[in-house]
Amino acid sequence: MENGLFKKDFILVVIGQIISLFGNAAIRFALPLYLLNQTGSSALYGTVTACAFIPAILLSPIGGIIADRINKRNIMVILDFLTAIVILSFSILMDKTGLVVLAAITMMVLYGIAGTYQPSVQASVPALVSHDNIMAANSVINTISSFSSLTGPVLGGILYSAYGLKPVLYVCTACFFVSAVMEIFIKIPYKKQVNEGNIFHIAREDLSKGILFIRKDQPVIGKVLVIICGVNLFLSAMIITGLPYLVTEVFELGALQANKMYGYAEGALAAGGLAGGIFAGIFANKLSVKKAGILLACCAISVFPIGISLILQFPGIISYIVTVICCFIIMVLSTVFTIQMLSFVQSETPQDLIGKVTAVILAGSMCSQPLGNALYGVFFEICKGYEFVVIFFAAFASLVVAVSSKNIFKSLYMA
Repeated sequence: MENGLFKKDFILVVIGQIISLFGNAAIRFALPLYLLNQTGSSALYGTVTACAFIPAILLSPIGGIIADRINKRNIMVILDFLTAIVILSFSILMDKTGLVVLAAITMMVLYGIAGTYQPSVQASVPALVSHDNIMAANSVINTISSFSSLTGPVLGGILYSAYGLKPVLYVCTACFFVSAVMEIFIKIPYKKQVNEGNIFHIAREDLSKGILFIRKDQPVIGKVLVIICGVNLFLSAMIITGLPYLVTEVFELGALQANKMYGYAEGALAAGGLAGGIFAGIFANKLSVKKAGILLACCAISVFPIGISLILQFPGIISYIVTVICCFIIMVLSTVFTIQMLSFVQSETPQDLIGKVTAVILAGSMCSQPLGNALYGVFFEICKGYEFVVIFFAAFASLVVAVSSKNIFKSLYMA
């Protein structure tokens, strides 16, 4: 077992991820929902969540540079401790200052930390497992993320509906603190790089290396990045902004009931990610990246029933069930797609560039997310009473992206 996938240090990474990602899922569920409940504005909700992505975009490249130059274990430990402090600070200040500004700042800080943190986790995988086990390891990490995302919103929704936001905040604080302590005992192979010049020169040089590798050595990665941006803009942003709005404001499920139902909907999304991660892990050696475009097309097609349920004015609970089933299917397919793309990038990238390249991809892929969140927030506000128009737009636009990507995915190969 020690020579296989589940070595001691990889197991510790997995356990740390279970705990911290649970806290991450719960806080990302409860805090925006609290803001939506207090304001009732989808436009404000979309704008705040859009702003939250900006620090993640800006700090992801920094995270990649740090991941290649500093012990990845230390990065995880420090950032988890910092996250615990930020959440605890919000819980103390939430009754003493303006909610919208405080929530926006807190979400921006949390997303920024996550953007810095994620490249270290992704870059640690090839360092902890053999080349043959990379896709299986990514499947495990993705499965853990989905499992935590499944339990986080469900339990967070129950706790939030019964007792309010503060107990959720306290639980999340404890999760990140425990995860940080757990990660102290991880040993990740680390080779110190020579630092030449000041920090700005180093950052510019390292980021340039990552971009140059994508442009010159592996231009197909850049094309895949453009496709991912399109998916994030038209599909992911619609689900992130639309799901809480539809469940809590459109389906007429009742205020307290709607919050619980939204928690269950988020849990269904995570369950889809969990199923997709397990599927990708089991069939890791049989999945062809050349057919990844089919997965995206199926994701786009799965959006149409949501719009149909709205245009036919199904009862709220029926529309809710249709939406949850469709989102589950989308998450299964998109998770398999994500694991395929991540494994492809890790297999084609030299060890000393993985952090930088991963950071460039994460930052690039997230660029379209805040724009999409803000736009869909406004779209839903403008189309109030005709939300199916927004849903059909997202479905058709996503389908165009999927069909356009067909030839690009055919050119991919795994080393």
